[in-house]
Amino acid sequence: MGYTLPSPDSPREQIRALTAEKESIESQLEAQISILKANNATMQSPLVDPDGFPRADIDIYAVRGARVRVIELRNDLGGVMSKIGTALERVYDPAVVAQMEGPPSEEGEQRPFAKVNGVAPGSPAAEAGLQREDLIVKFGSVVQGSLLQSVAELVGANENRSITIKVLREDKVVFLTLVPKKWGGRGMLGCHIVPYP
Repeated sequence: MGYTLPSPDSPREQIRALTAEKESIESQLEAQISILKANNATMQSPLVDPDGFPRADIDIYAVRGARVRVIELRNDLGGVMSKIGTALERVYDPAVVAQMEGPPSEEGEQRPFAKVNGVAPGSPAAEAGLQREDLIVKFGSVVQGSLLQSVAELVGANENRSITIKVLREDKVVFLTLVPKKWGGRGMLGCHIVPYP
């Protein structure tokens, strides 16, 4: 009798992978903070003396590099923590579990639950490659059986963070990465989504 490996797409496996990624980011963060400590510097310490000259008692290049990396790593950590939270919801939220265990379609694939009715030029949706008439199969953690309000809530909770979208375009599956953010137009997406069918 063979042993079946857990699916890498299962929420529990995703949580394990994300936890490993989180620990990796945290260790990198500690390394950068130790560079700051070695120079008796913080994220806010001035890099020039009272006369406006570069301080001679610290390695300015190393401190500036460490500060930039700390900011990047903190942003990455926030994104990973958000993904872990979403994955944990999928494991423990009965409503999400019921959705995931609902009757599959004939090919075992999820069905579209929304349709893109319009995309504004220069919007985050346009930058992601979303097109009018795209059928949305999955928007982050939102799938068929969810209300469109769930998409709005997910977008609001993930400003400036990547969301993976699975769409059907002319009967082909396309994966896109959308980053909701404030732009020159209305909302954080710049597209109009309607229920489907």
